[in-house]
Amino acid sequence: MNLRTGRLKCYSLHLGILPLTVLVLVFFCQGRASHNLPVNLGSAVFFFRKAYPQPRVLTPTRTDVLVLTPWLAPIIWEGTFNIDILNEQFRLRNTTIGLTVFAIKKYVVFLKLFLETAEQHFMVGHKVIYYVFTDRPADVPQVPLGAGRRLVVLAVRNYTRWQDVSMHRMEIISHFSEQRFWHEVDYLVCGDVDMKFRDHVGVEILSALFGTLHPGFYRSRRESFTYERRPQSQAYIPWDQGDFYYMGAFFGGSVVEVHHLTKACHQAMVEDQDNGIEAVWHDESHLNKYLLYHKPTKVLSPEYMWDQQLLGWPSIMKKLRYVAVPKNHQAIRN
Repeated sequence: MNLRTGRLKCYSLHLGILPLTVLVLVFFCQGRASHNLPVNLGSAVFFFRKAYPQPRVLTPTRTDVLVLTPWLAPIIWEGTFNIDILNEQFRLRNTTIGLTVFAIKKYVVFLKLFLETAEQHFMVGHKVIYYVFTDRPADVPQVPLGAGRRLVVLAVRNYTRWQDVSMHRMEIISHFSEQRFWHEVDYLVCGDVDMKFRDHVGVEILSALFGTLHPGFYRSRRESFTYERRPQSQAYIPWDQGDFYYMGAFFGGSVVEVHHLTKACHQAMVEDQDNGIEAVWHDESHLNKYLLYHKPTKVLSPEYMWDQQLLGWPSIMKKLRYVAVPKNHQAIRN
């Protein structure tokens, strides 16, 4: 009888505590959800997503631009994605992104602005490793980095001609993808250093393989593209072929796919060199040949590669995200 009474008291105590526990959990979760942060309950991690408008099948978000390629790869424009949903998905995967950049010879002067603006706009809230390839390690600036972000300096040789510096990027990225990047990051983004991040560039760009539309050719017909047109080159593309013209200054994807791309481009350039020919736009010509026959799984709009000094700011560009820094090309390249 006493034992039964004790149990009844115990059950009453549990029933009294349960509503209070639930109430505390609700307020806690709501507070975390308002910031889209993870909540740990035991060994499981849950993300509480902000409410967002329902997608409407008959109401496209953009009708003024192409948003899907014929091979069903999305073309990324402002208004075509919800970054909160995407951030949640990539955080659940614990994604790490590598950003490669080459600061050779005088180009090291652009590195400080590149890194500072990347800290403001590139993959904010995610783990990032900056891989800086340079022949001047002592000149790499000290830039404060956020939590989960670090910088790795990798010493490489320079070359007399800027064209050779550009072309050897493919060889170096291919080598390090196989030897190092594979073990450290999930995705690689390959950018030019004489640029700055002007607005958000996040996980919406990530895919197995992505290329970026050249800002000078996104309105043009394929006959106007500056592909390599000489059949003797491994970068040759016939006049009646071609989807888009891609910029060599911003491409990427999974480490495996970037390795395949850079290795193929490097091998093609070596073969061209053995045959005494150099593609008209060097590594960019070979990049375009590769992406013609190995379709990218995502295409970035010119929002992700722009030169405002040359092209202004047309209304179709809702945002300018990764933009050229004004410079004297001849002075820098010499």
